[in-house]
Amino acid sequence: MIDKIAWIHVADGRILAARSRGKDKFYLPGGKREPGETDAETLVREIHEELGVAIEVETIAPAGTFEGQAHGHAEGTTVRTTAYTAEYAGTPRACAEIEEIAWLAYADRPRVSLVAQLVFDHLHDDGRLR
Repeated sequence: MIDKIAWIHVADGRILAARSRGKDKFYLPGGKREPGETDAETLVREIHEELGVAIEVETIAPAGTFEGQAHGHAEGTTVRTTAYTAEYAGTPRACAEIEEIAWLAYADRPRVSLVAQLVFDHLHDDGRLR
C-alpha cells in the first residue's frame, strides 16, 4: 500500500495536475509523508516542492480518500490518496521532479493515473469538473 497526500485545486471546471519527469500520466500534486509529518505538513511541503506555491494552512479542508491500483506498479499494488483542498499564494509552476503542469477537464480523464481518475469521477459527479 502506497499512502499519499494530494491537493485538489479546481478552477473554472478544470483541475490542476502534474506530470513527473519520465512519467506518462498526470497525477494530483502531492506525495508521501516524511517521518513524523502530519497530513497538513506533508501537503504544504510537497506542494511547495512540486509547484513552488505556498498552501494557506488555515484553508486546508478534507476532500476525500481515494484508493486504487498504483500506476506503473505491479498488479495488486494499491495507492491510498488522502486529498485536501486549500487556497494558495503564488503562481503554480513545474519544480523539482515535475516536468509539466496542466489544467485538465473531465475529457482529459484518460491522461491521468487510475486513482486520479476516481477523483475526476467524484468531481464530475459533483458538477465541479466539466
